[in-house]
Amino acid sequence: MISSTFDNKCEVAVVGAGHAGIEAALACARLGVDTVLFTLSLDAVANMPCNPSIGGTGKGHLVYEIDALGGEMGAAADKATLQSRTLNLSKGSAVHSKRIQADRTLYKSIMLETLQKEPKLRLVQSEVVGIEIKDGRVCALTTRLGARWEVKAVVLSCGTYLRSEVFIGDVHYPSGPDSQLPSTLLTQSLLDAGVRLMRFKTGTPPRVSRRSVDFSSLELQNGEADPVPFSFRTNRDYMSSRPTLPCYVVYTNEKTHNIIRENLKRSALFSGKIHGVGPRYCPSIEDKLVRFADKERHQIFIEPMGANTDEIYLSGFSTSMPVDVQEKMVRSLPGFEHAHITRYAYAIEYDCADPTQLLPTLEFKEIRGLFGAGQFNGTSGYEEAAAQGLIAGINAAASVLGREPLVLGRSTSYIGILIDDLVTKGTNEPYRIMTSRSEYRLYMRQDNADERLTEYGHAVGLISDERYAAFKEKQRAIKAEIERLLSVTVPPSDALAKILAERGSSPVTTGIKLADLLRRPELDYESLSPVDPSRPTLPAGAAKTVETTIKYEGYIKKQLEAIEHQRAREGKLLPPDIDYSSIRGLRIEAAQKLSKIRPISIGQAARISGVSPADISVLLIYLESKKGKTQSDIT
Repeated sequence: MISSTFDNKCEVAVVGAGHAGIEAALACARLGVDTVLFTLSLDAVANMPCNPSIGGTGKGHLVYEIDALGGEMGAAADKATLQSRTLNLSKGSAVHSKRIQADRTLYKSIMLETLQKEPKLRLVQSEVVGIEIKDGRVCALTTRLGARWEVKAVVLSCGTYLRSEVFIGDVHYPSGPDSQLPSTLLTQSLLDAGVRLMRFKTGTPPRVSRRSVDFSSLELQNGEADPVPFSFRTNRDYMSSRPTLPCYVVYTNEKTHNIIRENLKRSALFSGKIHGVGPRYCPSIEDKLVRFADKERHQIFIEPMGANTDEIYLSGFSTSMPVDVQEKMVRSLPGFEHAHITRYAYAIEYDCADPTQLLPTLEFKEIRGLFGAGQFNGTSGYEEAAAQGLIAGINAAASVLGREPLVLGRSTSYIGILIDDLVTKGTNEPYRIMTSRSEYRLYMRQDNADERLTEYGHAVGLISDERYAAFKEKQRAIKAEIERLLSVTVPPSDALAKILAERGSSPVTTGIKLADLLRRPELDYESLSPVDPSRPTLPAGAAKTVETTIKYEGYIKKQLEAIEHQRAREGKLLPPDIDYSSIRGLRIEAAQKLSKIRPISIGQAARISGVSPADISVLLIYLESKKGKTQSDIT
């Protein structure tokens, strides 16, 4: 039970209650740390200012990984699902990515209730305007109302609120997303503390009244009938029983494009008013027209905002055009001739931190106890934010409790890739996760996220013993089923011949192992059930892992071997106090880059732009020579 005494003290303070802040605060509180979560508005907790969806290519992997570590996003998304689809099903398992349409209001209320019920967590509506640092460590926060909070660690998850400004055509004004108040004073405090900041921008499309749209002119897009949940905690039957809503597809046309071309100079993006860098993989519609001038049309997804709202979302139609141009653009779309815009599109600029200032734990190198997470670290997307928030929260709690931090490598997870890319390479635009960023994506799939990360979640303390036992049983069942399929032979039969003929697979004349049948690209685990009467009932999600493991056994084995080689390099740690400029044989550029990033291992050093294989060889020789010596003996 939370004490009613207001003592202005806490162990961890989290600033910002978006997707990063929520995961950070819940992780800290669930690890037994007294936590306060500050938000500019309790009404904006878990807000989805952009598209009302969770998951997608690469992003779905993150949600599964967040759940495997003990985070909250997947469970909340399952409860708020309006439609579920698995993207890239025509491609290999490595890039299959779940994406759901979420009930925006329901998702917010679920998360708010979860936060309010967490025993070690307090929610405070107040603007944090300053951080205090003593002896290189964060020690206090101050709010706009004059309160001073003594803290042991702070997680900054400010989203797109820092000195944020909204742009709609010629109009621009200080504002956070969805007309929320901006955070106007914290930026200066961070600059005074020596934090390097950047200016990024993002944007949203207009929202339209469903009643004003003729859906008969649109292409219907239904979801899956039997969706696999994001969370290990969600019952699959519950997901199948949830009511669903359809999405639709519409395309821009020559009329749309002419309207945009004629008004390009009125777009805030092209008029020179916006100076922040926008996301490459989610451009505005006017930017698409300029960059892809040869395309005759662009796809727009029409998505519901919720089960109990009239509003729909035009995904892919982001713009910073004036309102009169937006009206013309929307009404140029088939079915939208009489559309009523309920919320106009806007672009938003905001301050964020250069992530190369962070350690892989997401703690600032020069300010102990200060952590960054989410769009504050230069990323885009709810999923990227939540993933960072979870890791930052775990490590903030670890710093308070005197425990070892959690650092996930590139070979363990997309979360590890996301963080490693940020802290090692930095970013000059809002960073987005993609499956193509992984060197080991056949191994790092959605379906085996629990296999890869549940051990970490349990070791940290966010996965209960009960859930861990269920996970271990699932892994045992997967292993047993793989062994069974490798050993069981099925004879030729009419039933097997029918399956093979229907799937366009070559016939068999002798007995054949079930595993050999499953290795055929045109066959899957479910299709073989009529000739496999001894098949056991598997835990939810296990069949997909069994199938993929057998189909890609050789490729996965090669990737695991590569992962072991990479782990050896990651295990060669670099002392934090190295004077790179004094190491003989190291190029000047490499020494400068290494001094800036200060990598924790040879593996991380090798991924820094400007550090060559020859430089890595010099570092390896340096480490060998350092054995048994002090730093001063070598440098």
